[in-house]
Amino acid sequence: MTRVDDVNAHELDEGYRRATLRLIPFLVFLFILAWIDRVNVGFAKLQMLSDLKFSEAVYGFGAGIFFIGYFLFEVPSNLLLERIGARKTLARITILWGLASMSLAFVQSEWTFYAIRFLLGVFEAGFFPGVVLYLTYWFPSAKRSRINGLFMTSFAIAGVVGGPLAGLIMGTMGGVAGMANWQWLFILEGIPSLIAGAAVLAFLPDRPKDARWLEPKVAAAMTAIVEAEGRAAGKEASFKVALRDGRVWLCALIYFCIVSGNATIAFWTPSIIKEIGVQGAIAIGFLAAVPFIAGTIAMVWTGAHSDRTGERRLHCAIASLIAAAGLAATGALIGHAVLALVALTVAAIGILAAFPVFWSLPQTFLAGTAAAGAIAAINSIGNLAGFVAPYVVGLSNTLTGTSSNGLYFVAALELLAGLLVLGFARWREGASADLAPAE
Repeated sequence: MTRVDDVNAHELDEGYRRATLRLIPFLVFLFILAWIDRVNVGFAKLQMLSDLKFSEAVYGFGAGIFFIGYFLFEVPSNLLLERIGARKTLARITILWGLASMSLAFVQSEWTFYAIRFLLGVFEAGFFPGVVLYLTYWFPSAKRSRINGLFMTSFAIAGVVGGPLAGLIMGTMGGVAGMANWQWLFILEGIPSLIAGAAVLAFLPDRPKDARWLEPKVAAAMTAIVEAEGRAAGKEASFKVALRDGRVWLCALIYFCIVSGNATIAFWTPSIIKEIGVQGAIAIGFLAAVPFIAGTIAMVWTGAHSDRTGERRLHCAIASLIAAAGLAATGALIGHAVLALVALTVAAIGILAAFPVFWSLPQTFLAGTAAAGAIAAINSIGNLAGFVAPYVVGLSNTLTGTSSNGLYFVAALELLAGLLVLGFARWREGASADLAPAE
């Protein structure tokens, strides 16, 4: 039986390097596809609403109902991943969300729109927390924040890639084969997910022991290290017990507030850019990438700085407060194109910078089945903001003709996230030192 002592530090580091290079780019690519298929409705909206006679409120409800399906099925999906493995789970998720996204091209009524968006949420449920859990099978806690940060740059990269791609499709495909540009958007952006799902089945190993590109003794040592950490004192392994832990629910509330901003910039950035006076799908698509480029840089820098200093609480709180200021300023400056775009970029910097730091928190006190279930629960509850925030912004648009009031509401949620992280000076007894302020 291989022991950790049988593998030297160089061999172990090489194993982690190979795992990073083999897994992270592929997982980032999968998430980019998932994110594009989730939020491309924000670009389709520019023409889809007038073609189908949908109101802004109908769009906001349809964009957000995705997260109801996501919420209901995320925990079961992650618990199933723990039982049957990541390869089968992520392949199933990827193929089904691609089919659902393509089906949106044939929507004719409000209720069909709602139903398919709901199913898209059901099918994608479990992907993000599944990957977060999957990475815990490979990397120890000392390396996990950086690895999570690398994976979560996919949030921002998806925004950078998705905007121009959607703009090009919307700007060039209208009328081809008798279909509208938004119909082609759903079809052309759904096909790669079907191919990627097949690639998951072919290439993604469930655990280190299944990776043909790792030496068996190195794979065994990597597994032994993460299993030993899972048995460490202070780590909860029972999902039922974890659900009674106040730290789980506080994380869920904080994450709800953070996600509200992410959903807003994802679903409403094209409309906000149009509202400030920019015309043309291609121009809107390329300008929509600007906030996400800035957010990518901020995410990488914040994650690296947090790891380097070992501080989590202030990094997460300050990022959330920056997001609140940016969203509020966007609402106030909506009539001033350049200033509003700058404010939206500031909002994206704060929102995206908060994510990798936040996810370092629950992993300090969860392991095994508790990690599988509780991480999914935190993510699913938090992602209900993806329903609330787009609907409120859409309702604001319908009632007042502007997104400003909706943006103020989401800014208030980001402010609450920052205050919750700052205000809870200490967790209850047994809390991680990461979450307590410095003396």
